[in-house]
Amino acid sequence: MNQPDWWYDEFRHLAVDFNDPQQVAAYDARQGTKLAEERQLVQRLGITTGQQVVEFGTGTGAFAQAAAEVGATVIAVDISPAMLAYAEKRSIDVADRLTFVRDGFLSYQHTGTPVDFVVTKYAFHHLPDFWKAIALNHFAAMLKPGGKFYLEDVVFSFTPDAVEDSIETWIGRVANGQSFSRADFAGHVREEFSTFGWILEGLIERAGFEILERNYTSPTYANYLCLKKS
Repeated sequence: MNQPDWWYDEFRHLAVDFNDPQQVAAYDARQGTKLAEERQLVQRLGITTGQQVVEFGTGTGAFAQAAAEVGATVIAVDISPAMLAYAEKRSIDVADRLTFVRDGFLSYQHTGTPVDFVVTKYAFHHLPDFWKAIALNHFAAMLKPGGKFYLEDVVFSFTPDAVEDSIETWIGRVANGQSFSRADFAGHVREEFSTFGWILEGLIERAGFEILERNYTSPTYANYLCLKKS
């Protein structure tokens, strides 16, 4: 699909870690991905046999695998060929219910019937807020009425005047020098697009979603379960 010259290029921001298969495996180990936790999330969301799920930023594929295990049909979308290859390899036992697509939040074009769930975990921060709004409308368009959207990411619930202390406290807590360094998290804040919860909630609601659950698990992390309004 041809886009105008001002359209955001999601593929231009592909990180080195996400191009190299060895780095992808190292990333999965650093993230500490736990399939058991993804299975719990699938259960919490109510995903079941016969439903269709689109996951954006599938990464190494643990959630997609867990959703396919319960009988859902999953379209796993990611811009990284190495991530998709890793995800496909790990989910070989449920390959008949999984489709892997190299695309992004904005570039993926859904051509099938409307889906039951759209899910994205720790990837939406790659889009600036303007393009988050476009992507959220894109999600709503592919969901059936009453379909659900689940978002989990780095989200800031502190106030702007507390930014320095809040970010320093966060980095001091999570940068252990083994899995992730201070430079990793400083780079995230400086170069990526995590935003304030009040901004993100406004974008979600303007796209036609009702926020059923909002969980601010810390001043820097949150998850939302949202319903597409009829």
